[in-house]
Amino acid sequence: MSLTHEDVARIARLARIEVSGAEIEAVSADLNRIFGLIEKMNAVDTDGIEPMAHPQDVSLRLRDDEVTAADRRDAFLAVAPQVEAGLYLVPKVIE
Repeated sequence: MSLTHEDVARIARLARIEVSGAEIEAVSADLNRIFGLIEKMNAVDTDGIEPMAHPQDVSLRLRDDEVTAADRRDAFLAVAPQVEAGLYLVPKVIE
């Protein structure tokens, strides 16, 4: 797929990006190189290759799941305008 200068100008207008006439040439070349790379990548046969979550087979070090923050629930509820049974009361928005 190759983009013309008119295509690039239209895309720039739709994206609300101001691109001058001199810049259209460079942007068009860059976009066409990107599309060329995409076409090369699509041409590679990937049948039978399992998708990877990471390019390297690594595992992260995990930490113990421990509570480190202090329980400040009562302090937060104390400054709330209305509280009932440990819950914040808010005005009804939907009728």
